Amino acid sequence: MDIQTLTFIIVGATFALYIAIAVWARAGSTNDFYVASGGVHPVMNGMATAADWMSAASFISMAGIISFAGYDGSVYLMGWTGGYVLLALCLAPYLRKFGKFTVPDFIGDRYYSQLARTIAVICAILISFTYIAGQMRGVGVVFSRFLEVEIATGVFIGAVIVFFYTVLGGMKGITYTQVAQYCVLAFAYLVPAIFISIYMTGHFLPQTGFGATIAEGVAGEGNYLLARLDGLSEELGLAAYTEGLRSKVDVFAITCALMVGTAGLPHVIVRFFTVPKVRDARRSAGWALVFISVVYLTAPSIAAFAKVNLINTINGPELTGVEYEQAPEWVKNWEKTGLITWEDKNGDGEMFYSGDERNEMTVDRDIMVLANPEIADLPAWVVALVAAGGVAAALSTSAGLLLVISTSVSHDLLKRTFAPNITDRQELMWARVAAGLAVALSTWFGINPPGFVAQVVAFAFGLAAASFFPAIILGIFYKRMNSAGAIAGMLVGIIFTLSYIIYFKFVNPAANTPDNWWFGISPEGIGTLGMVFNFIVAYVVHKATGDAPKATQDLVESIRYPKGAGGATGH
Repeated sequence: MDIQTLTFIIVGATFALYIAIAVWARAGSTNDFYVASGGVHPVMNGMATAADWMSAASFISMAGIISFAGYDGSVYLMGWTGGYVLLALCLAPYLRKFGKFTVPDFIGDRYYSQLARTIAVICAILISFTYIAGQMRGVGVVFSRFLEVEIATGVFIGAVIVFFYTVLGGMKGITYTQVAQYCVLAFAYLVPAIFISIYMTGHFLPQTGFGATIAEGVAGEGNYLLARLDGLSEELGLAAYTEGLRSKVDVFAITCALMVGTAGLPHVIVRFFTVPKVRDARRSAGWALVFISVVYLTAPSIAAFAKVNLINTINGPELTGVEYEQAPEWVKNWEKTGLITWEDKNGDGEMFYSGDERNEMTVDRDIMVLANPEIADLPAWVVALVAAGGVAAALSTSAGLLLVISTSVSHDLLKRTFAPNITDRQELMWARVAAGLAVALSTWFGINPPGFVAQVVAFAFGLAAASFFPAIILGIFYKRMNSAGAIAGMLVGIIFTLSYIIYFKFVNPAANTPDNWWFGISPEGIGTLGMVFNFIVAYVVHKATGDAPKATQDLVESIRYPKGAGGATGH
């Protein structure tokens, strides 16, 4: 059976499973729609949280970045993993105790201000739209190859599916769908990694194969895998794989932005309101780390295997090039999508990949995980399984983000601000309308993204770091912080960070070089500086305008020293 047929079968079966779960767990009330009535088991919630957080950036793009950037790509691995530790220790149980299931709800009540709530809603929507652009792009990459359609068509297909089970099931449906999606994406990530590790190094575990010698019969046999990769990279005019080229300042800024951005992401925070007790929120974060590590500890090995196989396949074992007519089928399949291109510069009819003027190949880094099984010539069912995993990763996070957007509009803007007298039924209707509009706009972003998947997602983390993280941290641990300080800090943080990203990515992309960056910090890491500005402005304005009211300070004390479960309600 060919790859396309198997892909239709496996991806179709997973879609049927997701939709069946959404129908089974259909939301019947706003409490179901927003927080699954707070009745999800911590282990299940941890698995759903892992799926929610491990987006297309984690599944599709992270190993691709590491594969191309080598050591420098590890900032994504460190930042996204470290952020969950920060979330578990500093935020999850306290926010759960507060009992508000959206970040704008927390900020509006903690800072006793409708203006603060409205600014938080705007920030949540900006962050979510930036994030979802990467997810829709990931969906398009998967479908463009395996369903042999244009990327735009693939984005449309994914948008219709995610809209269906998001608006039908709400958080209750999404939670149990994400449990299934985690199982699919983790299995799909590990199976090809184990296959390739055994073939290339003789090691069953990819993590040990990553540091082992290349097996007999494989090009470069007897050499350590990373030493072989360093040698290949330098011979082809690329930087040594294990050598870092980013400045230490930029590495720190990106890692920090990803860490604190994780702790401020609205679609992640809301997951901790779906469990019954405060203690369960912390346990959920712990379980999520366990489930996340299954994929994240495998990513570096997949990146290294894929890069070695890519070079060997395109350039041949002797690095002299391969005749295009004799090129493997996977090259021509991906060529149809436009994500691999070949220009015969010297007219010899041979492909050649390098990092200098000899290069004739353009390979989109977002295809590395998806193409990896084909490059390694694994069975067709493994290729189809990886396609299903990529779709699961992109759709699971897209669903969570769409829910954030819909609840921000229906609950925080309408119910809590402009139309407090609407009924639960009307609130639920507006939530679904908002989700529909969000799908339409995010589809456009998916077709016209501002960068590759993980880069776009990094921008979202930077925006979250610069806007939400200081407001939440100060709201929990600095009881005297007032509304004026929080509002000023959020505005400065989000405006500065967004302006910096827009300038270098859209207004003047030619200037997007280390020489032109502030303090040598790239757009991916500028959220760290935005966060610092947020903290400074918030503190200065607070000192100039006085402490928060006594009642608010007492409320903060009750959050910091939890004594009960605290119901997740919107009132």
